[in-house]
Amino acid sequence: MHVKSGPYAPPAPARELTAASADGARLHIEVHGPEDAPAVVLAHGWTCSTAFWAAQIRELAADHRVIAYDQRGHGRSPASPACSADVLADDLEAVLKATLAPGEKAVIVGHSMGGMTVMAAATRPGFREHAVAVLLCSTGSSRLVVESTLVPMRPGRLRTWLTKQILGSRAPLGPVTPVARAILKYGTMGPGSAPHMVEACARIVHACPRKVRHAWSHVLDLLDLDHGVRELAVPTAVVVGTADRLTPPVHAHSLAAALPQCLGVTELPGLGHMTPVEAPELVTGKIRELITTYATIKEDA
Repeated sequence: MHVKSGPYAPPAPARELTAASADGARLHIEVHGPEDAPAVVLAHGWTCSTAFWAAQIRELAADHRVIAYDQRGHGRSPASPACSADVLADDLEAVLKATLAPGEKAVIVGHSMGGMTVMAAATRPGFREHAVAVLLCSTGSSRLVVESTLVPMRPGRLRTWLTKQILGSRAPLGPVTPVARAILKYGTMGPGSAPHMVEACARIVHACPRKVRHAWSHVLDLLDLDHGVRELAVPTAVVVGTADRLTPPVHAHSLAAALPQCLGVTELPGLGHMTPVEAPELVTGKIRELITTYATIKEDA
């Protein structure tokens, strides 16, 4: 499974709980840090788990209540037949209800599919009750396959078809070998990513069940959450790596143009899709900025 030592080894949570989503799906939740501290909710991406946020959790939990959960079918949340943007929104609402007091505000952070979860939930009452600010990392709202640069060729139907075959592959990923690490690094990380970063990401991604990976690939292929972006009515910051092949910077700038309260786009030169792992200090710093600026005013809301 995940790495056992170093900055990307997941820290032990203060407590764990399970929430039931609208359709009964069970969601594994971890809570780190002091119970009376400002809250941060972390939503990971496709094929990942709470372990993906190890670096952020380690730094923030000293003085924040950090809530991380496994998306359905990922990590310790059991798989469900239901796969759609709507159920992702249901799941986030369930997590917020299970971990936050009525009216309590939190900064919500989404990476990749986790960011899409936030967009899908933008109009939900439970989300609007609790979200005070948002950080979107390496994500997009639509045209994910068409805009991907995973296949190094000119845009067009052939590139789109090849990308769809790769992302939707039913092939097992198998053990984490040097070849597997090289493939994962090419597809999801910047060329300068350190070996320990690649190893941590490979362990997490390879732990995702093949059927789950395949099922959610179809959801991402057909995704259109442009309406959700326009309804995301809280201050929102956007982070993207310039070498991101899965959600290239074109997505970040489209989000910025549509968001009602965009705080700007931070482009990270040479970094890939796994920004919270590739640039842990910067992503954690962005979260802290949002908490300092927005979460501390919850008492006056």
